[in-house]
Amino acid sequence: MRSIYADSFLANSAQKALDLEHRRKINFNIGKYNAVVPKGKEQFTDLERVRALAKNRKWEAIENLDLYLTEFETQITKRGAKVLWAEDSEQALNFIGEICAQKACKSIVKSKSMVTEEIHLNQYLESIGVESVETDLGEYIQQMDGEAPYHIVTPAMHKSKEDVAKLFAEKLGTDINLTPEQLTQVARINLREKYANAEIGITGANFILSDIGGIAITENEGNARLSVAMPKTHIVIVGIEKVIPSITDLGLFWPLLSTYGTGQQVTVYNSIITGPKQANEVDGPEEMIVILLDNGRTELLADHKSREALYCIRCGACLNACPVYKNIGGHAYETTYSGPIGSVITPHLRGMHDYKHLSYASSLCGGCTAVCPVKINIHELLLENRRSSVVAGESDYGEKFAWKLWKQSSLSRRLMNQGNAAIKNWLINKMFKGWSAQRAPLVFPKKSFNQLWKEEKKSN
Repeated sequence: MRSIYADSFLANSAQKALDLEHRRKINFNIGKYNAVVPKGKEQFTDLERVRALAKNRKWEAIENLDLYLTEFETQITKRGAKVLWAEDSEQALNFIGEICAQKACKSIVKSKSMVTEEIHLNQYLESIGVESVETDLGEYIQQMDGEAPYHIVTPAMHKSKEDVAKLFAEKLGTDINLTPEQLTQVARINLREKYANAEIGITGANFILSDIGGIAITENEGNARLSVAMPKTHIVIVGIEKVIPSITDLGLFWPLLSTYGTGQQVTVYNSIITGPKQANEVDGPEEMIVILLDNGRTELLADHKSREALYCIRCGACLNACPVYKNIGGHAYETTYSGPIGSVITPHLRGMHDYKHLSYASSLCGGCTAVCPVKINIHELLLENRRSSVVAGESDYGEKFAWKLWKQSSLSRRLMNQGNAAIKNWLINKMFKGWSAQRAPLVFPKKSFNQLWKEEKKSN
């Protein structure tokens, strides 16, 4: 039985694929990305060697994940931080709820974090009476509009500057003719007050640094630094796969993430945080709590063929290269992680039955694999997901019948030659209507190649 998520995905995709204005906006924004990434790549004298080295370091980290995570915990707790291990989103939210209760927290500022989207943190905080304010400009726009992020790196990629101006006018009463620079200043003024009043700041982490016991955050706006520095309590929520062996690896990963994420050589603000404010320091949070989130990642880790997906550094390059994503957009997926990498990991994180359809939402062109900075074989992992869903018995009757019919026909030359063009045309274009719903009808030749070959041989 097909899941309700598959039906919803098909309906949303069909609608968005025909929305020419949506396509114009996303192609415009991805076009700007495509124009700057080649410039960013020029900083590498041997890019393929750098990508291979990055993949090898992530392989090292994931293959020894337990050792590196425990080393991280040992090192960061020496400087007064606390580490909590969350098996799932419910446990992570309970940890945060308990901290909020202990601090009598009424207001939280948070920087951009896909993991907090994964566990639906903002909705949870609202349910317990705590205000949560997104401080990344793109996330701020999306939160104001009541929408989830559209893209892993650029949350409001599907919005034009006119869309944002209209939103600010409706929600904040600003002039609808404000420029992007003026709109940014409006957001900046509003957020300054939020930083000053928040009891807790929440961030994610781009990388977990095992050897020194720290987290690394890269950003362009400085909002993560403010979310860390101004509130008295700093909570980090990070997936366990974000670990890298050493601080020295940042010289490799930060430029790769910047180039493939935004086309920059390196982002504007790069921070390494190794604990709360120390005795000899005057700035920083009084308390730091790191929540290491599993939430299905160890299930993916246990799959020897698919664990490679855990190498992902969340640059978003595969989304920008994917012809499917560029037609249907991020929201059609109805998942935290969209695009090719989301289609790989979501069935493992949220269940193969409900999300196996995402692995079929691909042309298998290999563009995602070609652009991945850590050389994840994304299109092959999509095929592996398809195989896993069949092995798990997730194929419906119609699919099984179709493949059985194809197998029997393919194993018999007589059957392949016997079906004439009229029958084949009717079978594909009428019985299997899904094939021709968005394509021109297939037209089969009257004779097979085998038959034509035999006739040619006889005439000679």
